[in-house]
Amino acid sequence: MIAVITGDIINSQQADTEVWITRLKNLLENWGSAPQTWEIYRGDEFQFKCNIDDVFWRFLAIKSLIKSQENLDVRIAIGIGEENFSSDKITESNGTAYVHSGRLLNDLKNDGHTVSVKTSNDSVDRDLNILLKWSSKDFDNWTMATAEIIHEMIMNKEITQEDLAKKFAISQSSVSQRLKRANYELIVETNQYFRKKISEL
Repeated sequence: MIAVITGDIINSQQADTEVWITRLKNLLENWGSAPQTWEIYRGDEFQFKCNIDDVFWRFLAIKSLIKSQENLDVRIAIGIGEENFSSDKITESNGTAYVHSGRLLNDLKNDGHTVSVKTSNDSVDRDLNILLKWSSKDFDNWTMATAEIIHEMIMNKEITQEDLAKKFAISQSSVSQRLKRANYELIVETNQYFRKKISEL
């Protein structure tokens, strides 16, 4: 089984495309090469595949990167399933993971939510999507400053609060407050729960 993330940038027309697209490309290049592992297409849509254990953390890395830029957000559909055909281009690959993810993004555009997951197990879907709806109430309201801190924590698990304070030229207590406001410890627990539920498939 693999995970496929299909997403689109919310409010992309109100932002400098070169800035967000360059940063998104740089992020995705950490996880694989284009166009086999990821691709940006139709201006502001993208697709990316990864290990199922990594998908929640990858989703949050993308979310925090985009939210750290003014007026931008991202819609993300997580499909988990098989890859029956692997092409040189991810957008031409196929399998249940791709079908789940692609259809789900269309549903998200209609229902107003910013993240959802689809597997072949309705019970797992129900549990995880309730979790995502609750947690998104936080994620969707991250300030740019909070998103920046979360992104650094996700991308560098060894980074300390002292390192973050130096990087952003703020006090360590400010870093601590931002992490508390973002419920960072709860985010880590949520990732663990997400991985446990996916492992039951």
